[in-house]
Amino acid sequence: MSTFAQRERLLLADLLETAGPEAPTLCAGWNTRDLAAHVVVRERRPDAAGGAMIKPLAARLERVTAEYADKPYTELLQLIRTGPPRFSPFQLKQVDEAANTVEFYVHAEDVRRAQPDWTRRELDPVFQEALWSRLERSARLLGRGVPTGLVLRRPDGQTVVAHKGAPVVTVTGEPSELLMFAFGRQDAATVDVDGDEPAITSLRDTKKLGF
Repeated sequence: MSTFAQRERLLLADLLETAGPEAPTLCAGWNTRDLAAHVVVRERRPDAAGGAMIKPLAARLERVTAEYADKPYTELLQLIRTGPPRFSPFQLKQVDEAANTVEFYVHAEDVRRAQPDWTRRELDPVFQEALWSRLERSARLLGRGVPTGLVLRRPDGQTVVAHKGAPVVTVTGEPSELLMFAFGRQDAATVDVDGDEPAITSLRDTKKLGF
């Protein structure tokens, strides 16, 4: 039985294939080739992937990612589909599920929602619950440094505080949409945003929300 991460991995690869190597994405400055290279490097080159968080490694990450982006696009897609190398921690189902479910979901939406004719994808309730569970665990990290209080709320009333402060902005939507918002894809997220207008503007303008 496939896991959520495995399902989203294959969907991402299919979307990248359909879009082609030069299509836009929601990741600023990245086309689909760049996004594919990022996914491959993250799984296959831990010696470079740390550059996303560790400044001294940033130049190495940029160089290695550029090298992968120069590979044939079909090769990148095959590397995504086949997954990490044999001895990678990502080969462990628990690690893959914990680290890649949200990663692949968000990036699949980065491809889908950058297209002018995209429509919202209907997700099954079990997957929505899995995304909510991950959002609950990561909300404080995702909301660190934002200039307002930030509450993320499901339509059924369940909430998680992403950042304590005042004034408070409340963002309401399905877990999948809240994740898109929290990962900085605010303009493409189907959510309702409530609060003082200056606070909402300040939140939307911040560069600190998400990764």
